[in-house]
Amino acid sequence: MKKATEAVRAGNRRENNMGGLNTPVVTSSAIEYLDDSEVRYPRYFNTLNHAVAADKMSALEGAETGLVTSSGMAATASILFGLLQRGDHVVFSEGLYGGTYALIAADLDRIGVAYSFAEPQTATLRAAVRNDTRMLFAESPTNPLMTVVDIAALAEFARPRGIVTVLDNTFATPILQNPLQLGFDLVVHSGTKYLGGHSDLICGTVNGPRDLVGKVREHAINHGGCLNAQDCYLLERSLKTLELRVRRQSENAAAIAQRLHADPRVGRVFYPGLASDPGHAVAARQMDGFGGMLSFELAAGIEPVAYLRRLRLVTPAVSLGGVESTICQPLATSHQKMPAAERERLGITASLLRLSTGIEDAGDIIGDLLQALDG
Repeated sequence: MKKATEAVRAGNRRENNMGGLNTPVVTSSAIEYLDDSEVRYPRYFNTLNHAVAADKMSALEGAETGLVTSSGMAATASILFGLLQRGDHVVFSEGLYGGTYALIAADLDRIGVAYSFAEPQTATLRAAVRNDTRMLFAESPTNPLMTVVDIAALAEFARPRGIVTVLDNTFATPILQNPLQLGFDLVVHSGTKYLGGHSDLICGTVNGPRDLVGKVREHAINHGGCLNAQDCYLLERSLKTLELRVRRQSENAAAIAQRLHADPRVGRVFYPGLASDPGHAVAARQMDGFGGMLSFELAAGIEPVAYLRRLRLVTPAVSLGGVESTICQPLATSHQKMPAAERERLGITASLLRLSTGIEDAGDIIGDLLQALDG
């Protein structure tokens, strides 16, 4: 099946008693077990609503199995703490989501796991690998500078060395990029973003082979990272329109990036769909579209917070991936917990703004961005 069909049909369970097409929401926390093949309990991630959402994501990512968690951070933490142990070393690509950075800085040293950050290029990530490296964790495109990692090249390097590869695929979504098909072992999403898509849901997903996901699941069970049945259903419902939403958002972002790139009041646009972008060639090879996220720097003399306040349609807000266009200053939101010196080194400056393109008319979004520049 094509992606649009998988998004609607894969994993679905019909309600057989009354003939309903939607998966029923099983609200029970107490479930009979005597005649079942396993003990079912919501915290074990094995109830109907967990299974349907996980199976749909597995189909979209081309994975053997999957897991739906209470947040993207729960998914990431379950991968790190479920697969790593004292004495291991991890290589992380620079430019990860600020919350992931905060988790790494706060907890890996404490459990005896060493780590290194490397620029998100194949050569620098390879050079950071040591004899005790057990995992390579990357994000592509990165948040918020939209740097593209060559997924296939990293997988080719890591696999013969027994290094588990993990990609945060949140910005690209399974519609535009499938890391497992490019050789990575695990793919993680903050489902709060595009998968939920309506700014009303917090969740995360992990997909990959049964052995690795099984170890991740054990940690998630022990640390209570499950998602309730109602939110599992909302995720399943939202995934049905994922392909439509992402295609529209990607088209809008491409038009916006081109227009901002041509405006002298914008210092720089970060978007892999631009032919001038350093990651354009790799992105064109491994992605089916360039996504709905972009960042741009305001030219000198334009105060960023004042610019945000002049916007009328695009809403300054935390998070991303919804049907409405939102914008934020990463320095004050997603990367607030990152040390100022590190932000400055990476180029996350006060003038940098991150735009999550919605499904509104592209011309209306562009008009609003430009009228705020006029101010």
